[in-house]
Amino acid sequence: MNADELVAAGCGQRFTAAVLRIERGGRVVFERAYGTLDDTPAAHATSVTTAFDLASLTKVFVATALLQAVDRADLVLDASLTPWLPEWRGTPRATITARMLLAHTAGLASGADYRTLLGERIESAALSCDSVGLPGERVVYSDLGFIVLGVLLSRMQGRGLGTIVRETLCALGCAATAYRPRNDAGDAIAATEYDAWRGRVRGAVHDEKAYLMNGVAGHAGLFGPAGDVAAVAEAYLAAVRGGAAGGLSPALAREAIAEHGADPVLRRGLGWALKTTDDNSCGAALSFSTFGHTGFTGTSVWADPQRDLSIVLLTNAVYYGRNDLRDLRAAVCDAAALEYGACAQSA
Repeated sequence: MNADELVAAGCGQRFTAAVLRIERGGRVVFERAYGTLDDTPAAHATSVTTAFDLASLTKVFVATALLQAVDRADLVLDASLTPWLPEWRGTPRATITARMLLAHTAGLASGADYRTLLGERIESAALSCDSVGLPGERVVYSDLGFIVLGVLLSRMQGRGLGTIVRETLCALGCAATAYRPRNDAGDAIAATEYDAWRGRVRGAVHDEKAYLMNGVAGHAGLFGPAGDVAAVAEAYLAAVRGGAAGGLSPALAREAIAEHGADPVLRRGLGWALKTTDDNSCGAALSFSTFGHTGFTGTSVWADPQRDLSIVLLTNAVYYGRNDLRDLRAAVCDAAALEYGACAQSA
């Protein structure tokens, strides 16, 4: 099956709503919406502008905001963060850098028991959580590390994270992406799941830690359409071509999609995941220079600089449960590479 047929086959079985967008050379070569915003008889049809809970795709936007601060010389990637995080002074964490947080090599735990925490206490927990390794030692994917990045940005600029990220979104041309989408925009947002307690969750962030942080966090919380997700990937691809990179210098954007965290399963750039094996969810066909990210709610973006190809698949997969979409994502990426991408050179 081709990419279109693969997504269509999953609609109604693995998700109620989906949008697939494929760009080649900065030009949209395929875009289609599938299904309905929920599974009720009166549900609105999904459109290509439908917003989804982006979950951990939020991290690539927050990473871009941090890299913009580096470009402005507000901080240095390899300097201590204690001027803004005084809680770490005199501790082993004084050696943690922004580069380590972005690459998930800071040694921070993956998460925290959110059931005992609220709001600012989650930020405090992220700053004081148990270490699971020495700074720079190895990759440990960490929501808490990106919560810390959100705290860092806010303290450094003296403004709320939502305001900072909004400016980054504007620089990227992502006008339809936001934290805490408007209540009256419900018809434009795919329902994330059906919850026995909250009913059909639409427009409220799915991630529990972000929910307790009033919907604005460094690791999750943004809602947006496929076109905006494609825009952030395309900004980094543009840097590979030598062009403008959505408010980032091309050199720093290229550095962000290089390896900064070695790992046998999934290498890490600065905010981005990097293809490491053919078993990754970007499939076997894309080159080993491919970068991207996935989100728990059923969202993903992968971009291959060798093919100059980006593939965005947004779904509300958690609506029907917690089944992994790795197989579908890989199959869609393989099919898209075959249909729309020239043969890549060996990495």
